[in-house]
Amino acid sequence: MIRAGRLQHVKTMADLASDLGISLGGFRNKAPHLQDGHPAPISSPSSRAQLWDGEQTDAFYADKPVPPLPAAEDDQDLLDRHEAAGELGVTAGTWNTYKRDRRLAEHVVLVPAEGGTEHWPRHVVRAFKAARPGKGAGGGRRTGSGDMVPRDEILPRIAELLDANPAITLAEVADTLGIARFPTAQAGLAQLRGQRIADLIEAHPELDPVEAAERLGYPTVTHRGAAVIAEAELHARGLRPYLQRLFDGLAEAGVAEPARVETRQLEGGFVAAAVLLAEGQRAPALVWDERYGWRTATSRRHPIGKDTAGFPPEGDGIRYLCGSIRPEPAELLEHLGDARRGSRRPAQIP
Repeated sequence: MIRAGRLQHVKTMADLASDLGISLGGFRNKAPHLQDGHPAPISSPSSRAQLWDGEQTDAFYADKPVPPLPAAEDDQDLLDRHEAAGELGVTAGTWNTYKRDRRLAEHVVLVPAEGGTEHWPRHVVRAFKAARPGKGAGGGRRTGSGDMVPRDEILPRIAELLDANPAITLAEVADTLGIARFPTAQAGLAQLRGQRIADLIEAHPELDPVEAAERLGYPTVTHRGAAVIAEAELHARGLRPYLQRLFDGLAEAGVAEPARVETRQLEGGFVAAAVLLAEGQRAPALVWDERYGWRTATSRRHPIGKDTAGFPPEGDGIRYLCGSIRPEPAELLEHLGDARRGSRRPAQIP
């Protein structure tokens, strides 16, 4: 976590590499942060983007005594998603749903400010925890009244009910939140159950989706649908290390904004992801689609666009790069920087 009042001291791995006068790739290879005595990261061990306290690392690199960090909790401490989930007693996957709630979304802090890791003040997380409903909370809604919960709050509210009662029924969710059973409540419950099955399988790889659903206490009738979603979620998570490595390579080269990978499920279970390019590039964004590989995009706001049901997106501003689905960063950078490279259609079409 970032202790209260110490946000200005936070450094990323790229910052540490710069302090030592080496590239980010060189820092990863040499791993000076793993040597004895190096200050520990202030982020969670499970966090993809590690952060350090700059006063501590500056002192260590200058061969001076490393100052301790405050030990006492403070309401202004900034928690990453793993720490926030721990504060609530839920998984990080569940927190990813909760964070869409306006009570949390309005207070998110990105560290660093451009494309950084999300953090929340401890007092905001605790206030959200105190306001969470228990089983049967809400008293129900009048039948036929339509969706009475703002769209961006539906999944967080369903997640709260699922936490309180894993066997909650579709009717109970719809009546409690005042939302339509089909497709709103049905889709929300299936998505959340699938994600939590995936979380449990990641922690216990020996389980299959049905065994995980049983362990979580989900009704038998929900197992099949939730298992399909869980398998798709696990598939997407398996692709993220490759994508993050490419995202980092683009950012290190200065052609893209630093970003954590966020994937999108397309029709047929395929996965896509987008990264925004820096100013001065020939395109506003790049998109990776596991069917076609990397291509340029014409929009920063909606780079992936609508799924075209098996037909590769084409048109002005769209250029397919490299001849393989999973090129290495150097190859992608070479093709991106040369306007003569690439084609209007992908080299591979499944």
